[in-house]
Amino acid sequence: MGRRERKKAATRQALADAALKLFLERGYEQVGVKEIADAADVSVTTLFKHFGSKEALVFDQDADKEAALVAAVRDRPAGRSVPDALRDHILVSRFAYGANPELRRFLDLVESTPALREYSDRMWIRHRDALAHAIAAEIGAPADDASSAALAFFALQARALTRDHPDPRHMINETFNLLAAGWAAVHPE
Repeated sequence: MGRRERKKAATRQALADAALKLFLERGYEQVGVKEIADAADVSVTTLFKHFGSKEALVFDQDADKEAALVAAVRDRPAGRSVPDALRDHILVSRFAYGANPELRRFLDLVESTPALREYSDRMWIRHRDALAHAIAAEIGAPADDASSAALAFFALQARALTRDHPDPRHMINETFNLLAAGWAAVHPE
């Protein structure tokens, strides 16, 4: 990475860090983009060159999440089905905050802020095409394979089903039991 790219990455990280710090301290709705830009020592114009919206400041690792989803499929152990690999990935990502209070605070911020929750849901489902293509490649199907697209869509929606469920882990497991049974019927190994 060249000097210019390093400087851009540092500015982007400074903005994301400043935004998260302010949001956690005062709440998302109580912080303006000018305050975030000032805290990162950049202009509001620079802020919007790096992030398309105020919500995007909270989710600066979108590409990493997509890469992790694709890797869950591509790097799964031999003999592990695609639905089971996705179940494992979603369970770990959904409940990873256990021993991490900072992550718990972040998730609480997102869940308690309607604009952030909606943005998070939209961001998560944007990974559908990349995930569907990875699934199709793993089973040797064309990139537009309907069963791969359906599995990707429903696997990503499983997270939303847990939001108001009293036992989210059980809900994810039940959802993936259904997906695994359907997948096995279409793609027996």
